[in-house]
Amino acid sequence: MTWQDNYQVWKNYQDLDPALAQELADMAGDQEALENAFTKPMVFGTAGMRGLIGPGIGEMNVYTVGAAAEGLARFMDTLDDKDKQRGVAISFDSRYHSREFAHHSAHVLGAHGIPSFVFDDIRPTPELSFAVRHLHTYAGIMITASHNPKQYNGFKIYGPDGGQMPPKAADQITEYVNGIDNMFTVKTVKETTLRKQNLIHIIGEDVDEDYLAGVKAVSINPKLVDEVGKDMTLIYTPLHGTGHIIGYRALKDTGYNHFTMVKEQAIADPEFPTVVHPNPEFPEAFNMAIKLGKKEGADLLVATDPDADRLGAAVRMPNGEYQLMTGNQIASVLLNYILKAKQDAGKLPADGMVVKSIVSTELATKICEHYGVKMVNVLTGFKYIAEQIKLAEQNHDHTFLFGFEESFGYLINPFVRDKDAIQSTILLAEVAAYYKQQGLTLYDGIQQLYKTYGYYKAKTTAKEFDGVDGADKMAAIMKSLRDSHPTEFAGVKVETTDDYQTQVATHQDGSTEKLTLPVSNVLKYWLADGTWIAVRPSGTEPKIKFYIGTNGKTDAATAQKLDDFEKALTQWVKD
Repeated sequence: MTWQDNYQVWKNYQDLDPALAQELADMAGDQEALENAFTKPMVFGTAGMRGLIGPGIGEMNVYTVGAAAEGLARFMDTLDDKDKQRGVAISFDSRYHSREFAHHSAHVLGAHGIPSFVFDDIRPTPELSFAVRHLHTYAGIMITASHNPKQYNGFKIYGPDGGQMPPKAADQITEYVNGIDNMFTVKTVKETTLRKQNLIHIIGEDVDEDYLAGVKAVSINPKLVDEVGKDMTLIYTPLHGTGHIIGYRALKDTGYNHFTMVKEQAIADPEFPTVVHPNPEFPEAFNMAIKLGKKEGADLLVATDPDADRLGAAVRMPNGEYQLMTGNQIASVLLNYILKAKQDAGKLPADGMVVKSIVSTELATKICEHYGVKMVNVLTGFKYIAEQIKLAEQNHDHTFLFGFEESFGYLINPFVRDKDAIQSTILLAEVAAYYKQQGLTLYDGIQQLYKTYGYYKAKTTAKEFDGVDGADKMAAIMKSLRDSHPTEFAGVKVETTDDYQTQVATHQDGSTEKLTLPVSNVLKYWLADGTWIAVRPSGTEPKIKFYIGTNGKTDAATAQKLDDFEKALTQWVKD
């Protein structure tokens, strides 16, 4: 069908949701908008789906969400009845239609006799992951677009272990979603009926208390919190998202008495009125926190994104200004503290394991080598970190100590199986207390690591490809990169090229070896000076991401190398 055909189907549907019908009418004269909304269906993949909110087969609305929930329901219909009756935990963030999408999903599941456990109000993604494990449900649904702008929403599915649904099951669900001929015919059951049938259960404080108990246990040295942390001045902003209740309670429960919320951003508002991008990776997300921090002389500023799975931080410098830390820097100080504190306490396990994505800093690898801890590298996507945790538990061969991605995602204790900004906030505050006790800051802490292991810097850039032909453009660029076989960047030779799509590593001398990670559309180049460059299409957004990681003996020399490689990469892509 053409986009015009799809548009007519929606336009002619008599029972179309009134709000969507009005939006559809408003779009009538905008051919580009109509083409984008009706040409291609929402892409449902291993990470679920994410897109603009609006009418059409290519946008987030009750019908595309209903189709996704129907795909999960049809998959669960193939399970034995015991697993099917374990049900699905459902949470949602503060975005437009999130509550509606969450309950609509429950209504679809209920039509298949599948119980749902729906939070009474907004809750973080990591708490949804916890709820799946805590309630022993078979699956979980999180309605969120994470750190995307206000125009977006999304649908993520979690598996029985609390991690994002593994690839094999996700592929099956995708087939069921794609097999729905008419999303308007997806059956639902009214909520009142489902309540009478005991197929919807409302959850909240009963889960909160147990999740917060787990968060409190993340603290490695409670004595340090009692002696230093309780008097440390902190600023916390949830950026209008789900962290505003849970984050506040977690800090209070752990003993951080001198912290202040950015009150304007502690309001759960789908407009995200104080920020353009509710993303702690972006400096402007900290503008209000910095202003308040200067007023109160805060030691540490922390920000969580709307679904509270990503954490950003800024530390006060001697001149009173605040320095934002990168995701790699936060991960490095957290990791070093975890390993050192456990070693000092005689609790560092001999079979310790840390897991990171292949585009995250190699400084973490150096730290692990120092403490005799195994580093495991996985593809980008926290589900792969969760997978390693599960394998370690099944094989009884490693003890998980820490997992992270450079994109501001960290996990300390595996009672959650996704990145957890609430856990990370509590431990980062403890690390800040550790350095404060020595008259230092977190910034001083990362500088100490650089002096010990060398200076490490990284840069991530992205090229966006919006519109109906965006995916085709990205595919063409990745193909051209594979065909060009670059042998050097900025005058530095490429020693090895890892192509995770073909699962082959090709060395400079022409020899090859098999890569063991799953198939993925990623290219990674290892250079003669220890630099690495990676390229991959985003799994959730219409963009290609370019990563550079380099190191050197001084801060200035490393910064210059990073700049040189970025210019070379920009020219390479342009050519």
